[in-house]
Amino acid sequence: MTGRVVVGGEALVDLVPTGDEHPDDPALRALAPRLGGGPFNTAVGLGRLGVPTTMLTRLSTDAFGEALVRRLEANDVDTSLLQRGPEPTTLAVVTLDAAGAAHYAFHVAGSADRLVADPGELPADTAAVAVGTLSLVLEPGASRYAALAAREAERGRLVSLDPNLRPGLVDDPDAVIARLDAIAGVAGLVKLSDEDAERWGRTPSDLLDAGAGAVVLTRGAEGLTAHTRGGVVAVPADAVGPLVDTIGAGDSVHAALLAWLARRDALDRAAVADLDADAWTDALRAAARAAAWTVSRAGAEPPWRDELERP
Repeated sequence: MTGRVVVGGEALVDLVPTGDEHPDDPALRALAPRLGGGPFNTAVGLGRLGVPTTMLTRLSTDAFGEALVRRLEANDVDTSLLQRGPEPTTLAVVTLDAAGAAHYAFHVAGSADRLVADPGELPADTAAVAVGTLSLVLEPGASRYAALAAREAERGRLVSLDPNLRPGLVDDPDAVIARLDAIAGVAGLVKLSDEDAERWGRTPSDLLDAGAGAVVLTRGAEGLTAHTRGGVVAVPADAVGPLVDTIGAGDSVHAALLAWLARRDALDRAAVADLDADAWTDALRAAARAAAWTVSRAGAEPPWRDELERP
């Protein structure tokens, strides 16, 4: 395995229902903090799968920020590019519907992660840069991550994009869509959900026409598809146990895809574009397996490498 993945984007705290009734109102449920954020979960997932990974974000110096740092370090994620500040940690209040699907209400005003600065030179062994989710919506950090992706693509590094257009958070839809279009145009890999594709107004074919090297679409219980210039490959969803919740499932897919590429020394735009149908089938099955492990337990808990490799 060669090359490092630098993951840029938000790190936050999900306040997740525990199932216990609130003492003041039986209609409410007690909430427990869980460490998360799409890029943060992807970095943890990569670390657990044994891929050299560095997290790029700005974290608060509050207790939540300290806990986020500890979780990165405990999962073998390099923290040398972390920036720190006194601003609060972003909070996401989670509700679960009857099917276990997660819905979020975000508290992002003045939070630390959206104030990230340009990191300058990345580690010399960086092969890929992964960006996405809320960090590409919330300014001023959104424009800085977009500029980083464009610069590193120009330098020959693989860019991987995972958009996430949350209703209620997008103040300027045209600006966000233009930003995502620009990153997709230089990305070797775009991973997105069917919901994100609908909100973005872009099909996988649109993204390939715009310049993306390959597009992986997640479709929940219907599985995953890879869209390339050579055609479309589909695999079904996997399962390793009962569904608990879907928090972090898409992030585990992103991590597993990048880890699959890393193990084959394919963290490269040309290498991704050259993958054949058999390779994509193998990669998608690994990603589906990773998502299955994640949804089988509470919160964003991506699999370790030994779990993913079990028969």
